[in-house]
Amino acid sequence: MRDFARDTSALALNTATLGHNLDGHGMGWPVERVIDACAERGFGGIVFWRREIGARAQEIGDRVRAAGMRVDGLCRTPYLTGREAGTEAEVRASIDMAAGLGAPVLTIVTGGTEPGTLGLEPSLDRLAERVAAHADYAAGQGVALALEPLNPMFGGNRTVLFTLRDALEVCDRIGAPNLGVAVDVYHVWWDRTLAATLREARGRVLGYHLCDWLEDTAHMLLDRGMMGDGVADLKALRAAVEGAGYTGPCEVEVFSKHWWQRDPAEVLDVIVERFRTVC
Repeated sequence: MRDFARDTSALALNTATLGHNLDGHGMGWPVERVIDACAERGFGGIVFWRREIGARAQEIGDRVRAAGMRVDGLCRTPYLTGREAGTEAEVRASIDMAAGLGAPVLTIVTGGTEPGTLGLEPSLDRLAERVAAHADYAAGQGVALALEPLNPMFGGNRTVLFTLRDALEVCDRIGAPNLGVAVDVYHVWWDRTLAATLREARGRVLGYHLCDWLEDTAHMLLDRGMMGDGVADLKALRAAVEGAGYTGPCEVEVFSKHWWQRDPAEVLDVIVERFRTVC
């Protein structure tokens, strides 16, 4: 395993961790201040959300690189399935935004089950159809697509992929070389088959997202734990992910009203300390 105690170059901030990408939360730091604060603390990269970028993709990407960091990804495509599914044009616009930023990976959170259907199969068929339709376009833009399975509690309205196995089966069904998976601690920590599945995912892990699962989680979306505050075995999870050949960034993504109420500078300092000691 990589040694993070002395090297934070793999550390990336998902900007949702500071809360400023959601109305009514966080300190409202502008993108430029986030970039400068991360660079000062030795972060290697940043992952943005579409709503932060607007028409400034190239400008923001250049700003990150000028600060000596990477743009490691973009969150996320519009939903591809369910009642809130985006249009083809909206999905392509998200791919264009990732390319403009210079982000190598665009995350896909699938969306929920298709209206008027029962079970998962019709929704999985629709998901595979839509991902396949966009994979070639993304490849032409130099963007990889990462399917992110979510904790089963998000089934129905946010996802139709609950395990890494589910995501890999969609990848196998499509067969696009720029299609892979994102592994998020919050969503997979409980899965005792994860290590075995990761052995089959070699070369297809496109992202690893850090956070923790609190023993007494109070809100399924907005009460993630900071690394080290919960019950996930973070070192074992990273060992399994790196055992699948992953050597990319470790992206801290903590949706938490508790952390959003704290000074973003303090939050960034805690992230660096936890990354060095518990991840």
